[in-house]
Amino acid sequence: MLRKMTKSISLFMIISFLACNLAADAARAGMIGTETALQAIGREEGLSIVTAFLEREDVRQAMTRQGVDVLEAQKRVAALSEAELHRIAQQIDQLPAGGDGVGTVVGALLLVFLVLLVTDILGLTHVYPFVTRR
Repeated sequence: MLRKMTKSISLFMIISFLACNLAADAARAGMIGTETALQAIGREEGLSIVTAFLEREDVRQAMTRQGVDVLEAQKRVAALSEAELHRIAQQIDQLPAGGDGVGTVVGALLLVFLVLLVTDILGLTHVYPFVTRR
């Protein structure tokens, strides 16, 4: 009796799994170009991207050094057309990412310190006087 019941349950499970598998549509993914992605950006999003860029402190300092009034630049950005905002937002996205390089310099100094500390502990160098040798 258990064998008959197991056979019917397994047959039901197989049919259920096949039905679920056939009912699910396969997901399709594809690459989209930069132009397509930028066209999806509306005026408000483009304006927020450019405004956020203008609000950065390093950009404000660079504009002040060049003699550009920050408030006047923000007014002009607000008056741009949608096509101009798209073009500017695209150029901002294509600029290389990075900052002022402080993190890179600190990381490099930390790496040099650790390498010299390990070589000092191993007795290969004598750089740090606080490392005791046995």
